[in-house]
Amino acid sequence: MAANRKLLAAAAACVAAVIGITGCSSDDDGAKDPFEGMKADKIANKASKASKNSGSFTMKSEVKEGSGKAVGVFSSVKGGDCKATIDSPKNGHTELLTVGKSSYVKAEEKFWKARVGSTVAGRVKGRWVKQPSQGQSSCAFGDMFQSKKLKGLKRGKDAEVDGKKAAVLVKKKGDETTTFYVAMEGKPYFLKVTNDGDEKGTATFSGYGEPVDVKAPASGEVVDQKELAGL
Repeated sequence: MAANRKLLAAAAACVAAVIGITGCSSDDDGAKDPFEGMKADKIANKASKASKNSGSFTMKSEVKEGSGKAVGVFSSVKGGDCKATIDSPKNGHTELLTVGKSSYVKAEEKFWKARVGSTVAGRVKGRWVKQPSQGQSSCAFGDMFQSKKLKGLKRGKDAEVDGKKAAVLVKKKGDETTTFYVAMEGKPYFLKVTNDGDEKGTATFSGYGEPVDVKAPASGEVVDQKELAGL
């Protein structure tokens, strides 16, 4: 069952295209530019490494869905464990967990009815559906901060994200513009990514290096995907 992967892909579409950004400089108060003389793609690679090596992060993603938007909050650790909630006009409220080699999804009945029919939807209502994670977490760091995708970037005017000084890099490809914001103070972590194209969306990042408590659901709250195969 690929329900969790599809949900995650939809909610995080704005960062899936190219995730990574650069650090830049501040012109306002004469503060030193931490990336002075550095080419945009090299700065992007530096930011990618810093974020990937942070150990953990939280991402809030807002992606256009019909006349509304899907909002997802994902907290992930480097080992691959993660937890997420997604609120979607189409699918309602959904929760995702990846713990070790297993993934779990709990969704509203309308989500399951559309995918597996009324019989199974009634069986899993209010419960977690367990399935193998196939050795790859839905919130994998490697997928989120792939520096090899950060090519053809140009440095823009510095900005602020939630009161933090941010460097800006812009990537244009056809009718699509992706704008990246990276912290200019401390480590060059990604702060925000916006995408203006076929898939409009915004992703903001926080909680780098902070503990993420991810636990498997209690066994009484879980139904294994294999148990549903015969229904």
